[in-house]
Amino acid sequence: MNTSRSVSEINMSQRALEVFEFAANRTAFDIEDLAVLGLDADEAERVVKELAGLRLLSHAEGTPGRLAVVPPRIAANRVLRPMEREVRSQQDEIERFRWMFETLVPAYESGQARHTDVAHVEMIDDLGLVQELIEELTLNCRTEVLTAQPGGARCPETLRAASERDRRMLARGVAMRTLYQHPARYHQPTIDHVQRMTGLGAEVRTQSESLCRMLVFDQHAALLGVPDDPEAALLVREPRLIHSMRGFFDWAWRGASPFPLSFDAMSAVQISGEIQETIVAMLAEGLEDKSIARRLGMSVRSCQRHVAEVMKALGAKSRFQAGFLIGQFRDRPDDGAPSGAQALALGAALAARRE
Repeated sequence: MNTSRSVSEINMSQRALEVFEFAANRTAFDIEDLAVLGLDADEAERVVKELAGLRLLSHAEGTPGRLAVVPPRIAANRVLRPMEREVRSQQDEIERFRWMFETLVPAYESGQARHTDVAHVEMIDDLGLVQELIEELTLNCRTEVLTAQPGGARCPETLRAASERDRRMLARGVAMRTLYQHPARYHQPTIDHVQRMTGLGAEVRTQSESLCRMLVFDQHAALLGVPDDPEAALLVREPRLIHSMRGFFDWAWRGASPFPLSFDAMSAVQISGEIQETIVAMLAEGLEDKSIARRLGMSVRSCQRHVAEVMKALGAKSRFQAGFLIGQFRDRPDDGAPSGAQALALGAALAARRE
C-alpha cells in the first residue's frame, strides 16, 4: 500500500475520522470489517489510504493483511519530522545568506566613504525622502530600534503608517523601545497604538521633559528631528555619534515610567506630580507658559492649569512671586529649615501628590 501523500493533500475527512474511531477500539481489523460503518469496498479502500497517508494506520504486526491504528503522537512525528527538517534547512540557508551579505557591508561602507562625498551627517529636507529613508532603514534593521517621540499626542495618520512598519520589525524579532512624554498617556489613538505594539513585544515608557525626536536603527544609522523644520531630518551614520545617542537614550529610559495600558489613579497622580515638579524647575528658570508647554509636550491650556496648581500650593499671587519663592526654597542650606510657610506648602503639596 503506497502511503505517500503531498503536504497540500494532507487533511482528514469525516469518514476518515469515523474509521479512526472504529480502529482505535480494536487491536486489529480487516478492511472488510468497515462494512459495519456503511462503507462499500471502494470507499473503504479510499479511507484506509487516507489514514495510512496520515500515518494513522499501518499493517498489524504478525498478521499480514490486517490493519492497526497508530497512536496520533507517533503519527504526527512521522508526518512532521521531514517537514520540520526542511524548514530548519531553509532557515539555516536564509541565515547563511544573510550573514554573507552582512559581511559585505563594512567593505561597501568603507568604499563609499573613500570614493564618494557622502557625509556622516546629512540634512534631508524633503518629508517624502525622509519617509522613504525610514522605510529603508526599517527593512534593514536587524537587532533593535530606539524611538523618541516628543510632543505628547501623535497624529492618528502617522500612527497608522507606523503600525505596519513596527509590526513587520517586531515579527522579525527586532527589539523596540519607545519614549513618549507623559501627555501621550491621555491620547486614545496613541494608547491604542501602544497596546497593539506592546502586545507584539515592544516596550514603551513616558517622561516629563522632551528628548530630541529620534530614530536609532541598530548601531548603523539614526534620524534626528530638526527643531525648526518638522519636515526635515538629519541622517546620522557616524558610529561614535550614534553610540552617544544610544547612551543618552538609555539614560532617559532608566528614568522614565512604563506606559500604562489601563487607567491607574495612583499612577496618574504620580505622573501629575512629576509634571508639576518639572514645572517648578522651569518657573525658577523664568520660562513662559508657551515654552513650558512646548517642552512638556502639552497644550498651553493644560500647562496653565498645572502652573495654577503650583502657584496655589506656593500661595503666590504672580509668576514673579512664584519664581522668587521657589528660588528661596532651593537656595536654603540643607541643615536649615526653609523660610516661609509658602515654601513649606510647596514641598508638602508636591510630596503629598507623590505618596
